[in-house]
This record gives sequence, C-alpha cells and structure tokens, in this order.
Amino acid sequence: MSATPIIEVDSVSMRFGGLVAVSDVSLTVDGGSITAVIGPNGAGKTTLFNAITGVYDPSAGRVLIAGRETIVPLDARAWRSIFLYGIASAFLAAVFLNVEEIWLSAVTENYVYLKPFPWLEGVGDAGALVIAHGGWAALVGGVVGAAGRWAIWSRTRRTPEIVAESGVARTFQNIRLFPELSLAENVMVGMDRRMHAGFFASLFRLPNAALERQKAREEATRLIEFVGLGSSVDVRARNLPYGHQRRLEIARALASRPAVVLLDEPAAGMNPTETVELMELIRRIQGTGTTVVLIEHHMRVVMGISEKIAVLDHGEKIAQGTPTQIRNDPKCIEAYLGKEELG
Repeated sequence: MSATPIIEVDSVSMRFGGLVAVSDVSLTVDGGSITAVIGPNGAGKTTLFNAITGVYDPSAGRVLIAGRETIVPLDARAWRSIFLYGIASAFLAAVFLNVEEIWLSAVTENYVYLKPFPWLEGVGDAGALVIAHGGWAALVGGVVGAAGRWAIWSRTRRTPEIVAESGVARTFQNIRLFPELSLAENVMVGMDRRMHAGFFASLFRLPNAALERQKAREEATRLIEFVGLGSSVDVRARNLPYGHQRRLEIARALASRPAVVLLDEPAAGMNPTETVELMELIRRIQGTGTTVVLIEHHMRVVMGISEKIAVLDHGEKIAQGTPTQIRNDPKCIEAYLGKEELG
C-alpha cells in the first residue's frame, strides 16, 4: 500500500435545491488500499461516488485524482477540435450571408445550361463565392465558433469519460449490463477508451481493426476468468445469476485498466458463499496493484477486507479509521442502532 493518496476528496458538498445530500466531506484513499464507505440508507454514499466519478459536479469542494483535478488537458486533440469547430462555423456564416448569390450562381451557371455534374460545379461555385465575398463573415464565424467550442470544453472538463481517462472505473448500485450481449462483448465495451481503430476501419473490418478486436476479446476472456466466470464467455449477460452479473460488472470496470476501482454495493443480492468468493476477488484485485473503494452494507465484507473505513450519516462524515476503531466508535453505533432514550 502506498502512502500517497490516489483520491483526495476535499470539502465536497452536493446540494440539490434545498436538499444537502453530502455536506463538507473530506476523504483520502491511499494507493493500493481497500477503503470502505459505509452508512445507513440515504447517508450520501452513492452521491459521493457520483461526485468522485464525474457524474455530478460538486456544489462545493474539489476532487483530486493522483494529486490533480480531473480536467481535460489542452492536448493536440483538444486544439484540433477547437480549430475544426471554428472553420466549420466560419464556412456556415459565410454561406448564410451569401446564400442568395450562391443559389443564383448555381442555377444560372449549371442547371440552366445543363453542364455535366451540375451539383459538383455548384459546390465549386459556392466555395469560390464564400472565399471571395465571405471574408469578414468567415473571420467572425471562426472566432465565435472557436470561442463556443472553448466554452463547451471548459464546462465539460470533468465528465465521466475524463475521470475514466485519469484512471478511475466503477460499478453501479443497480446493475447496468447490456443484457443481450455476451459476457465477452460486455467486457469489451469497457475497453473502448483504449481502442484506436477508427470508424471506417471498424466499418470495413480493416486488418488493424480486426487485430485490435481479436486482442480485446483475448483480454476480455482473461478478465472473465479472473473474476471466476471463465466458462461463460459467450453466454448472454441476462442468462447469468444475479451474483455472477455483479462479477461481470467488476470485469467490465477492470477492462479500462484503472488505477482505482469504485464498487457500489458489490455484495448486494449475493448468498454467503458468493460473498466469501467476492471478498477473495477483491483481495486479488488489490494484489494486481489496483486500489479498491467500496460502498457496502454487508458488515462481514467491510470488516473482513477493509484497511480503512469512512462512515457517513445524513451526508456528513462522522468517523474514519480502521475496522477496529469504527466497530467501537459510539457515533457509528448510534448511526446504525439508534440512541437509547432515557427518562
């Protein structure tokens, strides 16, 4: 276990109108550890997970992954997107301001005299007119378009996909598999961020796309075996027992090769045997160097595998410590069992 925090939740609050779901919660998760977040129903546990993974933007506070906020770097892809958006806006602005002249030119120069490929020559004339008469429109459109794309970038800089790129994956409280897809196909969905074959390569099954898909399937098979479902690779997800569907979700989360995986009630609906197997699986995940954070109501799981536990109640963190410390903490006992009325 590394002493360096991989996740830092710094004074995070989540408000939905007048409802405060999470109030000024701070939490650190050390790299390579198993950390549990527990609390009664409605304590704000899943809301906190949603704030960490980018589903919600915190109303206050911040979340750091590996020491930095999860924002989109202005890399070549971001600049290219801004540039192309500006060019497209410039062209549309110029066409809009010259639409009458472009239309008349297309009709008189092409359709009236029935030249070969009239539509193609019409497009050529339109481009020439845009260049000749749309200079200012193009300039204004380009600036406005690029500025708009910049604004979109800045407002969506902490989306779930950006958080995933930073090394965070998760499962959900309610299973969100693709029921009609096979186990292998469900896991391969989790590899999307790591696959590089483009649209046309995939559409026409070019060799690079076929090779990438083959490797993805091999890795999906390995992950399915890792979570204990090795004989069911081609079975449809909907045909699995509930406990096995939970395992499949974990395999899909691991497919992105995350540094930290967040498990939201992974033992829900499992029988005692499946629960013990789940605990062994989580330890194996930790053994690969992946940090695990879990929400769980099953105290046997929490106390059996967690190295650190944070307790929430009514959106506030009331305790944090080792399993022994939490087990003997009066506030935690009161939150779960209630306070005896005297008098």
